[in-house]
Amino acid sequence: MTTLSILLLVLLFLPFAYLLAMALASIRPARALDWKDRPAATRFAIAIPAHNEDTVIASTVQRLLALNYPPEHFTVHIVADHCSDQTAMLARQAGAVVHERNLGPRSGKGAALTWLFERILQDPDVDAVIIFDADTRVDADFLRVMDARLTGGAQVVQGQHRISNPHQGWFPALTWAMFLIDNRYQNLGRANLGWSAKHMGDSICFRAGVLRRLGWGEGLTEDYQLRQRLLLEGTQIAYEPAALGLGEAPLTWHQARAQRARWLRGTRDASRQFAGQLLREGLKRGDGALLDGALQAYLPSYSTLTLLAVLLLAAQLIFYWAGGHIAAWAWIAWAVFVALLYFYPLFGLALERAPLRAYLAILTGPVFMVWRTWLALQARLGRRAVTWVRTAHGGGPK
Repeated sequence: MTTLSILLLVLLFLPFAYLLAMALASIRPARALDWKDRPAATRFAIAIPAHNEDTVIASTVQRLLALNYPPEHFTVHIVADHCSDQTAMLARQAGAVVHERNLGPRSGKGAALTWLFERILQDPDVDAVIIFDADTRVDADFLRVMDARLTGGAQVVQGQHRISNPHQGWFPALTWAMFLIDNRYQNLGRANLGWSAKHMGDSICFRAGVLRRLGWGEGLTEDYQLRQRLLLEGTQIAYEPAALGLGEAPLTWHQARAQRARWLRGTRDASRQFAGQLLREGLKRGDGALLDGALQAYLPSYSTLTLLAVLLLAAQLIFYWAGGHIAAWAWIAWAVFVALLYFYPLFGLALERAPLRAYLAILTGPVFMVWRTWLALQARLGRRAVTWVRTAHGGGPK
């Protein structure tokens, strides 16, 4: 049984080594970006999809128009997508250019943005497009930071997206803590390894030519799919933590469940479409970013990996208590591995110098792991249709 125990440990450690590589790479901080006192060089179009967002849209537009960037160098565009409230009127009064979309079925954010980009990108003076959600609160220097990155040669830049409402319940607090870790490991770690950052669907900037060439796409997770298409064409997503945007997390388990189910089903579908091609091209080109895209699709998540480790360790304990034999050194190896899994998220919070409440929130993570893994199994094995469900906004600070 000792041999089997170590074999299982090795099989679990291999995917963990991939996660660990990003964590260790994230120890090195992001390079300082010289963006102050630079003349504005980029003309931005800010794109926001909005469906019945009259509780937040006016304040969002007002904050964006007050950003520290020459007002003649950017425009805020809102697509009021099949709205039955006052979103369009309030956005227009706040100073945005409003595009009302009412024809055809409403099928989610991807379709709305694709429709909006067809209009925005007709303007040849638009150099870059930034996507925000209707509730996103943006740091005052966001556009200046993005201007500096684009001037430096970046084609796509993901800003640091955080959660604005951790005080509003257990799920927002846990999501806030997880985003701190995700930004550190999944984005900064990848950037330091020379890989492509995650496409988080918010607080992200594209050169206009990239969107004219590839479009945006539609589906349950068009942002995840677009990242894979960018990888295949050789374009990486840069990460810039100095460009900060904050959005609201779902307040209730019901809201979160619908959102997570969509993400998990959408990433499954996109992985089936692109993972094999990413792996083949990555091996052919010797490209670490492409291989990372494939591994992200094939390997289990941290939550699933941790649950598997706990279940397998429990099975071995039952075997041992029933009279079976496992060598002491095998138990030590398992103990070290489980400790690494336990400290993995805590290490990310330490690197971020997170406050105590982030640690307290992440300690409740095992409940989330079970919940997420169950949703992932349903997404992979279930046949029930998953549709786009809007997450309600308006609970966060104004």
